[in-house]
Amino acid sequence: MAGVAPASTAPLPAALASNPAAAARSPPSFLPLRARGLRSPVVLATGGSRTFRAEAIRTQVTQQEKAEQETEVSAVEESFPVREEASPPPEGSAAADDPLSPTDDDGWAVRLEQSFNIFLTDSIIVILDALYRDRDYARFFVLETIARVPYFAFISVLHLYETFGWWRRADYIKVHFAESMNEFHHLLIMEELGGNSVWVDRFLARFSAFFYYFMTVAMYMLSPRMAYHFSECVERHAYSTYDKFLKLNGEELKKLPAPEAAINYYMNEDLYLFDEFQTSRVPCSRRPKVDNLYDVFVNIRDDEAEHCKTMKACQTHGNLRSPHSVPRSMETDAECLVPENDCEGIMDCVKKSLASED
Repeated sequence: MAGVAPASTAPLPAALASNPAAAARSPPSFLPLRARGLRSPVVLATGGSRTFRAEAIRTQVTQQEKAEQETEVSAVEESFPVREEASPPPEGSAAADDPLSPTDDDGWAVRLEQSFNIFLTDSIIVILDALYRDRDYARFFVLETIARVPYFAFISVLHLYETFGWWRRADYIKVHFAESMNEFHHLLIMEELGGNSVWVDRFLARFSAFFYYFMTVAMYMLSPRMAYHFSECVERHAYSTYDKFLKLNGEELKKLPAPEAAINYYMNEDLYLFDEFQTSRVPCSRRPKVDNLYDVFVNIRDDEAEHCKTMKACQTHGNLRSPHSVPRSMETDAECLVPENDCEGIMDCVKKSLASED
C-alpha cells in the first residue's frame, strides 16, 4: 500500500542499538505525575551566610521543579479529550444524571466507589512504576494483556443476566466485544515489538489478568457504575502513559517502521468493529494513518481515549448506544424487548427493593 512503511519485526530497543546517540539515553520512566514527589537538594552548610544561601537555592530549585510538574500535568490534561464542565449542568439535562455529578440520594455511594477505584488504580500504578521503570514495551505488554479483561468480564455478566431473563442489552454486549477486539490488537502490536520476550513478564501479565477477571465480575455484579468508573480510571492512565511516551520518544519513533499487526488492523481489516467501540463518534469519521511507529502509538493513545469516553458514558444507566444503531432499528428493538428489572446491579436492586417497601 502506497505511503505505508514496511512491517517491522524488531523491537524499538534493538533498532535504537544501532544508533549510539539514541542508545546512550536511557528510556523514560512513567511515574504518575500526581504521585511524583518534588525533590530538593540536600545542602549541608554552617554559618549564617551559607545557611541562608542553601535555603535560597533549595527554595528556587523547588519552585522550578514545581512549575515544571504543573506544566506537564496541564499538558496531559489539555490533550485528553474528556473534559469536565466547570459549572454544574442545568436540571433536567442529560449531563445532570452523570454519575460524576451525583444526586443527594446516591452521592455518598458514588463518592465511596470512586474513592476506592482511585486508590486501587494509584496502587497498581505504583507497582508498575517499580517493576517497569525503564522497560517501556514490557510495561505496555502487561497493560494490554490486562486491558482486555474488563470487557470480557462485562460480557460474561451480561450473558448471565440475559440467561436469567433480567436484562437484554445487545448494544452493551456488542460495544464491549468491539472494545475487547481493539485491546487484543494492541496486544498483538506489543508482542511484535518484543514486549513479551521475558517469561517473567508473561507470567505476571497472565497471572494478574486471571484475578482481575474475577474481581471485575464481582464489581460489575455489585455495581456496574463502579466497574465502569474503574475501567475509566485505567483507560485514563493508559492514555496518559502513551501520551508521555510519545512526547519523550517522538523523533526516534518517526524513524522506525510500523509493525505488521498495526498495518493489518488499522489499514487492511474491516473497520466495523473499530468504529463500534467509539460511541462518541459517527462511524467512519476516524481513519488512522500508519506511516511509521510514531503513528501507531498515536493511534493506540487515541484508542484509549475513546475507551475512556465510552466507559464514562456507560456510568449513566441505559446511556450506551451502538454507533451503528439507527432510529428505525432502535424502535424495532424496543418493540421486541422483554420485561426486565431496571436495576444497575445487586446493590442497586437491594436499595430499590427496600425503597419500594417503605
